Amino acid sequence: MKGNEKLIDTLNSLLEGELTAINQYIVHAEMCEDWGYGKLSGSFKTRAITEMKHAEKLIERILFLEGTPIVSNLSDINIGKEVPEQVKNDHSLEVDTVKDYNEAIVLAGEVLDYATRDILMEILKDEDQHVDELEELQDQMDQMSLQIFLSTQN
Repeated sequence: MKGNEKLIDTLNSLLEGELTAINQYIVHAEMCEDWGYGKLSGSFKTRAITEMKHAEKLIERILFLEGTPIVSNLSDINIGKEVPEQVKNDHSLEVDTVKDYNEAIVLAGEVLDYATRDILMEILKDEDQHVDELEELQDQMDQMSLQIFLSTQN
């Protein structure tokens, strides 16, 4: 099924964001693992796996629409040197991602591609959850103090 070119370009842009997020989360996870924060590392890895599933769905949809998935583009990857900076950078990335998905959902509706819109809405729910999880981490660091928070992440 030949899809709308603007929508395919938008899906490729979303794919770029997912691939960027995967890399950022994996680096943050490995840094936390190296520092002995296994619990925090696990939460970063879990988010990376979710982003991989999103990338897979986007690739499948782009191919279905007879487009070419572009997997060689990445946005800037913002690696935090310390845990608070990592969480802040990841939160920023997710907030931008939610905005991008909302815009893509509107576009999919405008071009009457409701199946793509449904896929994007499903992914958006996960992205909203990521924002919530990262905000929880930020709140915990603020309320407990960084030292106490980190002591809970072994």
